[in-house]
Amino acid sequence: MSNILHRSDARPDVLVHVAANVRRLRAGAGLSQAALAEAADVSRRMLVNIEKGDVNVSLNTLDRLAAALGVAFYALVAPPETEDAARIDEVAWAGSSADSQARLLASKAAREQVELWSWSIAPGQVYESDADPVGWANMIVVLAGELTVTLGEERFTIAAGDFSVFPSDRPHRYANEGDVLLRFVRNVVY
Repeated sequence: MSNILHRSDARPDVLVHVAANVRRLRAGAGLSQAALAEAADVSRRMLVNIEKGDVNVSLNTLDRLAAALGVAFYALVAPPETEDAARIDEVAWAGSSADSQARLLASKAAREQVELWSWSIAPGQVYESDADPVGWANMIVVLAGELTVTLGEERFTIAAGDFSVFPSDRPHRYANEGDVLLRFVRNVVY
């Protein structure tokens, strides 16, 4: 079972976030530590240490805690002041090598379905789309190049290694205005 973080040189922000969020959400739900521990099938001692930020916790345990609290996974790992799950960008798992990590970039509730797309757009090429129905969203991670997005009158770029989450209920356009092949991953959430 993989723990949320392996490196122990300093207490990572995500453990601090998990501690604060679990305490806040448990109190908000009116649950004692014993009641939440039982509902999530974790020991009370483990829950106490999670709330203190003193333990590396498995992603599986976080899933069980989120389910017991009736919240989405991101609500446990995001900074407590996060108002919108469209930009979380927190390390949720790190291996023993500095090159091994999983970052929770964003989360979006889906009513019906999520589509996962792999895109490539040659320099100078453009993809244009009509507005999607209200409630649809795009989650995009750029792997190479730079994506220029136009949403109605709004225009922004997403560089390689960055991401964006946005509603797609306006006409939208994806353009490669650079001189290298653009590659990105796109989730359509509806």
